[in-house]
Amino acid sequence: MAWHARDEGRQGRPPALSKAANQFCLSIETLLKLPLRQTAGMVASLLRLAGLDWPVPDYSTLSRRQKTLTVQIPYRRAGGPLNLLVPSRDITS
Repeated sequence: MAWHARDEGRQGRPPALSKAANQFCLSIETLLKLPLRQTAGMVASLLRLAGLDWPVPDYSTLSRRQKTLTVQIPYRRAGGPLNLLVPSRDITS
């Protein structure tokens, strides 16, 4: 995934972040049901944890892009019951 936007050769200031970066942030916002300001902070924390020094879209950018980008989160619908494994003893020790 390209985080930084490529120069499109149009007039005006080029975008700093790619559509994929905005899509990622808006996907986090949809999945975790966070406000946009908290989403920007969450993404900044995730990038910091990954050791990446990448810029994060701010509230205004996410708000504008939210109107034009559609967030598509693919999921697989289970055909049967959900099987959940729970350990019978503490596995951390």
